[in-house]
Amino acid sequence: NMFCNLNLTDMETCYKVFRTDLLKSIPIRSNRFGFEPEITMKAAKRKLRIYEVPISYHGRTYEEGKKIGWRDGVKALSVILHFWLIDDLYVEPYGRAFLNNLTGTPQYLSWLTQKLRPHLGDTVLELGAGIGNIAGRLMGRRLQYVAAEKDPLYLHALRNRFLRTPNVAVLKLDPENPGDYQAVGGTFQTVLCINVLEHVDDPDKVVASCAEVIEPGGSLIVLVPQGRRKMGSLDRTLGHKRRFDKKQLRALLANHGFEVGRLYQLNKIGAPAWWLYSRVLRRKQINKVTLKLFDKTVWLWKRIEGVLPWKGLSVVAVARKK
Repeated sequence: NMFCNLNLTDMETCYKVFRTDLLKSIPIRSNRFGFEPEITMKAAKRKLRIYEVPISYHGRTYEEGKKIGWRDGVKALSVILHFWLIDDLYVEPYGRAFLNNLTGTPQYLSWLTQKLRPHLGDTVLELGAGIGNIAGRLMGRRLQYVAAEKDPLYLHALRNRFLRTPNVAVLKLDPENPGDYQAVGGTFQTVLCINVLEHVDDPDKVVASCAEVIEPGGSLIVLVPQGRRKMGSLDRTLGHKRRFDKKQLRALLANHGFEVGRLYQLNKIGAPAWWLYSRVLRRKQINKVTLKLFDKTVWLWKRIEGVLPWKGLSVVAVARKK
């Protein structure tokens, strides 16, 4: 309970009930009794909604064949400590694990949402909401917020997170399927398209669909990775199909009736590190320790952002529908 922030009376019951798709998404590394603390720690870190249900049992004595001793307690504690330190939470190699790692970078996420918040209207649709990292920070009580996602596991995480949040609705929506936008059933003052366009096959189709659900005078806020020359191993691991430059992004938005009002350079300090890791060292992952160190120093980087002479790792465009 201390390590996973739960309040369970008995973790070692050998009885666990899961939704099949969730269980299949969790890598299992332990044999024997290590399974119990491992799966509990991972469920807690994934922020799955956990319920403890009473059971009854008749315990065996050592004479009747009981085989658990103090050594098993030590092993269980070592498993708890191991999976408290190590985030090995998703079967898929990187995408979902990276989203989970971002929950451990609250200062960066706060920095990003500070850039976005002044441009929000009263009704907001977020495409590709993931596990709710951004929605959880932007969903002020006065907003009507729709968190849209196509992945079933992300949808499950979103519904858990916003189960008792009346002004947040969770919607299944594929950004590349125009028919899904028609099912939204209304228009919005703001559509957020954060880290979406670099993953899709046809960004034009996505922006055109966004234009259909934005009120006249409303805003489309887009964040994309910047710099075609930075495209490398990290991008490919994350599923990026492209990186953008400012001119290309402006043209994409203008082609669908949007006028770009503001362009923000974001995370300039991350650009050289990305180039080094992705193009020179050809790494396929971002070390969690590196992310933690970056997050702890965000207070400094955002203060010197304006004096750094190079472009940001990402660019944010705030575009108004004519």
